[in-house]
Amino acid sequence: MMHGPLPDQKDLPGAVTSNPLMAALGQALALCNNVIVFVAALALIAACAILSYSVIGRALFHSANYWQDEAAVFLLVGATFMTAAYVQGQRGHIGIEAFIGLISARANRIRLWLVDVASLLFCAFFAWKSWTLAHEAWVDGQVSNSMWSPPLAIPYVLMALGMSLLCLQLLLQIIIPLVGTSRR
Repeated sequence: MMHGPLPDQKDLPGAVTSNPLMAALGQALALCNNVIVFVAALALIAACAILSYSVIGRALFHSANYWQDEAAVFLLVGATFMTAAYVQGQRGHIGIEAFIGLISARANRIRLWLVDVASLLFCAFFAWKSWTLAHEAWVDGQVSNSMWSPPLAIPYVLMALGMSLLCLQLLLQIIIPLVGTSRR
């Protein structure tokens, strides 16, 4: 069920850091994320159009399109990974709400901070492995096993970029409470 901001999220829009560098980095990342969300929306529309074209082409003209599935998957992978930082910035991920009402506001802030630290550790490892995978695919000239044979470096780089942006978003969410916040 969709609802408004959760109790652990109500302070996010108004909280800004008093550190000008952190504030500028946060604004730059927010702008980058908004542009990425717009491009990702176009990618999702393109994936829908490609798959619809494929279904219509096969049904009406009995023509096989060897590229449409992979093109749609590449678009979906890119949209998914590249928008992860935006979702994290909005705290739009799935969370367990049972604890929010049971603990104090301070304990909840500590809980969120610890979750962000653990998430950063996992995502940093994931980003590092994604970059090594992308580099390997690029250097070895790896392509998919289909007739179209697009380079596998494309989805791997999108995955690595998305995870790197997510790490940056998490790092900001970890650092900002440590450097102090002020209300707008």
